[in-house]
Amino acid sequence: MAKKRAAESDEVKLKKKIAAKLGNDSNSEGDAALRSLRKRLKREQRKRRALAQRTKRAAGNKGAAAAPASA
Repeated sequence: MAKKRAAESDEVKLKKKIAAKLGNDSNSEGDAALRSLRKRLKREQRKRRALAQRTKRAAGNKGAAAAPASA
């Protein structure tokens, strides 16, 4: 059996965690935990964009029509 995919993506979870951390903390500038959350978010965004670019290139001339529009 395959693993079930989470209801919300890692990117959405990280955005929620960052928003909660910003709301709670007064000194968010030097917070190491917040910095690592932001780094993880950026990594997830890079992965998503790279995947979208790979699928678009793999589709060739079909490009936009063949590539799934996942947000």
